[in-house]
Amino acid sequence: MNTLEQLAHGFAVAFTPVNLLWCLLGTTLGTAIGVLPGLGPALTIALLLPITYQVAPEASFILFAGIYYGAMYGGSTTSILLNTPGESATIVTALEGNKMARSGRGGAALATSAIGSFVAGTLGTLGVAFLAPVVVKFALAFGPAEYFSLMVLAFITVSAVLGSSSVRGLTSLFAGFVIGMIGVDLQTGQPRFTFGTTELLDGVDVIIAAVGLFAVGETLYMASRRYAGKDEIVPLKGSLYMTAAEWGRSWKAWLRGAAIGFPIGAMPAGGAEIPTFLSYAVEKKLSNHKEEFGTVGAIEGVAGPEAANNASAAGVLVPMLTLGLPTSATAAIMLSAFQSYGINPGPLLLTTQANLVWGLIASLFIANIILVILNLPLIGLWVRLLKIPAPQLYAGILVFATVGTYGISQSPIDLVILYLLGAAGFLMRRFDFPTAPVIIGMILGPLAETQFRRAMTISNGDWSVFYKHPLSLTLLTLAFIGLVGPHIWSFIEHRRRRGPEHVPGDA
Repeated sequence: MNTLEQLAHGFAVAFTPVNLLWCLLGTTLGTAIGVLPGLGPALTIALLLPITYQVAPEASFILFAGIYYGAMYGGSTTSILLNTPGESATIVTALEGNKMARSGRGGAALATSAIGSFVAGTLGTLGVAFLAPVVVKFALAFGPAEYFSLMVLAFITVSAVLGSSSVRGLTSLFAGFVIGMIGVDLQTGQPRFTFGTTELLDGVDVIIAAVGLFAVGETLYMASRRYAGKDEIVPLKGSLYMTAAEWGRSWKAWLRGAAIGFPIGAMPAGGAEIPTFLSYAVEKKLSNHKEEFGTVGAIEGVAGPEAANNASAAGVLVPMLTLGLPTSATAAIMLSAFQSYGINPGPLLLTTQANLVWGLIASLFIANIILVILNLPLIGLWVRLLKIPAPQLYAGILVFATVGTYGISQSPIDLVILYLLGAAGFLMRRFDFPTAPVIIGMILGPLAETQFRRAMTISNGDWSVFYKHPLSLTLLTLAFIGLVGPHIWSFIEHRRRRGPEHVPGDA
């Protein structure tokens, strides 16, 4: 009952006219930012941090949370329609959503994305309000060994479900590791792979990498195919909304995505990337329409990851508010906003800043409703992006990508990195190497390295720490099954079809 009373008080704070206007402004701006390739909530909130000197804390965080949620919605639009994710968390949405758009089902992909985001965002916000203490206790059970094992599981999942072969997926993942190691080693203070360039001491920004590999790489690939007479922008056919069959295939994926996204988002070192890929793998495994994955586009492959994405966005708030621990770039910037007000997030924040915390949580419910109202009626407008002539469309993407990248730090080196990675993205697309594992390797590689070194330091170099802890052993076992299981299954199926005397490779 205490939680319900606090939540009711939060709605009283959020429903004031001024805070409602801030929520509307944040969600609208966040959706627009999410739609534009190369921009994202972290950059936008960073640019708006100076308002903390003029605006009340409740209004600022309602605005920032609206931008965060709105960008999660809007980011799916460019992923689906243009195959250019504006955020790393929407990479998975592009895999099936863009294929649906090209096969004339862009409206259904956008609808399942928007409704799934609403369902998962609402469930995730309920989780913040009612389940935060439980999730925090679960997160605290993770030591360095468990974190490392969780990331190994994510790596294997990524390489197994993306691309035409696990070898190519692992190759892309390794490339992401290398890029992620650029910069100063946080444990020793030594620069790595910087080649004497001062601008590389802070590493390569993941936003630059995502925009380079996807937006720039996709643009170069499309330009190379244009003279082959292959125009890949297909006008929308059929209804802008979902059929009854598509509803039936989506609602379970929404619930599964929310169940995967929220707890992982709430874990320290969680974020939105792991649950979106795990959700995609689960939907691909459970779907009765496996032939649609990677071909015409499976709606479950959009519904599940989008739900996981938005549920994890809510989950990220749990460690930030209760532990002061950011698990994403956006959460880190929001944490700096707390510091601007002289507020230290932690276990006492729920009582010492009740108006702020519960007003923020209540505003998330309101933001979800506003976002559905903003997004669903405007699906037709987003779909019209497909009718823009290809030269103007991709030229515009390059302009937004360049301006957005330069706006991060105003460094020419960032532009050089952007277009080098764009060229790499073009070559990877040309030779059928998946680009998504590169981003995952960049984000999680340094974290996995740090947790591995911490685990080995605590255990005095004893490798058994990774299998003596039951949770770590379970995660590593799942990773091993994910790596060798498909090959064993394929071998068994091959022998079953051809007979026990047949050996793969024989004529």
